[in-house]
This record gives sequence, C-alpha cells and structure tokens, in this order.
Amino acid sequence: MRRVLLILSWLLLASACSSTAPADGSVVDPSTDLVQPRAVHLGSAPVTDRTRHVVAVAQNLYTFWDTGEQVYLDRAVDGTFVDNTLPPGRPQGPHGPAVASAGFRTAIPDLSCELADLYVTGDTFTARLIFRGHFTGTYGSTVGSGRSVEFGAIDIQHVGDERIVEDWHLEDNLTFMQQAGLIGAS
Repeated sequence: MRRVLLILSWLLLASACSSTAPADGSVVDPSTDLVQPRAVHLGSAPVTDRTRHVVAVAQNLYTFWDTGEQVYLDRAVDGTFVDNTLPPGRPQGPHGPAVASAGFRTAIPDLSCELADLYVTGDTFTARLIFRGHFTGTYGSTVGSGRSVEFGAIDIQHVGDERIVEDWHLEDNLTFMQQAGLIGAS
C-alpha cells in the first residue's frame, strides 16, 4: 500500500512539473493568518471558485500543522474524514490529525510547517511539506537535546463538498528520527 502511495505521489508530482503558478496569485487566500504556499501548480486548468476553495482548504490544513490551533483543522477536515494511511495508535477520523500534531509538538514544541508546493487537480490536492523545529521536548522516554530537525512529507487530500474527506500521507520519519538523535544515521 505504501509503495503504491509513493508511486502515485511521484506520478502526480511529475505530471504537474510542467505547470506554472498563476502569475497574479489570485488562487491563494492572502489572509495573514494562513500559511502561504511557496508555489501553486494548476497545470492548464482554469482558476475557478472551486479551485480557490480547494486551495483555501489546503491553506487551513497546513496552518493547523504550522500552529497546532484546532480552529484551522476544523475548517479543513470534514466530520466523515478517513485517513487511508493511518499509523498504528492514531485514532481514525477528524480527531486523528489533532492527536498526531499534539504528539509531534510534545517532541518539537516549535514545530513549523512550510507548504512548499501545492498541486491542485479538481477536488484533490497534493502537497510537498517541510517540517522544521528543535527537539526540545520528549519523544517516548527520550528527552530532547535541542537538535534542529527538518524533514519532508507528501500529502494527497481529497476535498468533498466543503472540507477534506480522505487523505493519504507519507512522512520522512527516518530523517526526523536520525536528526533528533533517536536512531543512528545510516
């Protein structure tokens, strides 16, 4: 399943590589409280109200990951949300991302999330993310030593009528654990 997800992610990203971001930024919500994507890729699709809505949902989701503030998650994720790549121990449904964020923020209290690339295809978006922070908290029984961490993630999110109804995600946990000193570098 993860192999299929990884292949699908790379195919989506590769197919959108020739796309360009709208020159006027008209698709992005400029609100100062929202994460601003570094680049938005629409391919040859026209900018519509639906496109703007999908981008705004993405901005709210990644503002949640950037701040940990529940209000942004509530704006982004539907009550019927399903995580198709649910890790062991994480609850299914809209509460799952909140549990994941709280866990990461226990280890990395200053966690930030950069929305480096956003690829929009109809009701689905793919995001390339960069998480940064310092391991000053705790991870399991390990107390952080203040090491800097920077690791990537790829998300595929399906937006229903208003909010995200399902997702697939892949985080570079190996890099995080190596940088945090939780496991040895290979």
